Amino acid sequence: MSFAHLHLHTQYSLLDGAIRVADLVGRCVELGMPAVAMTDHGNLYGAVDFYKRCKEGGVKPIIGCETYVTQQPFGERTKRDNRHLILLAQNDTGYSNLSYLMSKAFIDGFYYDPCVNKEMLAERAEGLICLSGCLGGELAQTWMGRGREAAVRVAEEYREIFGDGYFLEIQHNGYAEQVDYNVEVDRLGKELGIPLVVTNDCHYLHKEEHDAQNLLMAVQTGKTIHDKDRKLQHPAPELY
Repeated sequence: MSFAHLHLHTQYSLLDGAIRVADLVGRCVELGMPAVAMTDHGNLYGAVDFYKRCKEGGVKPIIGCETYVTQQPFGERTKRDNRHLILLAQNDTGYSNLSYLMSKAFIDGFYYDPCVNKEMLAERAEGLICLSGCLGGELAQTWMGRGREAAVRVAEEYREIFGDGYFLEIQHNGYAEQVDYNVEVDRLGKELGIPLVVTNDCHYLHKEEHDAQNLLMAVQTGKTIHDKDRKLQHPAPELY
């Protein structure tokens, strides 16, 4: 049985992803993976590099992005409320729409991060596959903060936008919160008829690179690994 990573951060997730595109393709070939997605945080900076290297290596490239979705109107935001959402280009139309969304996110939606909203997603959903995201996604954050009924409404709203192109994302990276959440996602999927997709939120190629990746994130936040108040880090070494 073959497997393809659909949630993966390369070096273009600046100071967060530690996967060099040049090394990624070789690793996919080594593991017998026929395809791989690039889903960097809020950008498509690496799309051309990724596409060319995958084609050269005989691995199918899936161009995507981990977008930031905001609930607040553009120009009126007073807090950082961004929620993660995975978008994958299914075809040329999807790539065109994804490029448009990311451009508009930088031009009109930048607040801490380049953001889109659901109105924009609804306008440009054609050709895009949507995954519900990690624990930082709206579905997970809603379930943890507001309960099951609210989470059901979120899932139904995204399905209305993306139709059969919407999938519930499930991960098992060693985070305690994922255990109960994964059970709930499985229940939601069966109840609402939304398929599941398994991802791993990859940030580095090999397990032993976990410490180096946390160093990278410390640089991003202007901290050292010895700072006890360093909030941005990955305590579980399973994101490879």
